Amino acid sequence: MVHILARITVKPESADAARDILKKLVEQSRQEPGCISYLLYQQATTPHIFQTVEAWTDQAAVDSHMGSAHIGAAIAAASPMFANPPEILPYTQLM
Repeated sequence: MVHILARITVKPESADAARDILKKLVEQSRQEPGCISYLLYQQATTPHIFQTVEAWTDQAAVDSHMGSAHIGAAIAAASPMFANPPEILPYTQLM
């Protein structure tokens, strides 16, 4: 199993629009083969910062996800809103 954590920081004025894009992305991603879990969080005190917590069956599923049309569309739609490039990192679950 592969775990991915992605932190997306957008410009404060773009928080609502980015949330809508990310919610749609989560719905689409959950339908992908190999997706075990895909959760989206929004920071309560800093609402322009989002975090995904993802679990995938294997690296091939992650690679397929990252190359999917809906990832490309979401990045294209949200990129003008980014305050920083998204930080997308794999993690190993310890406990």
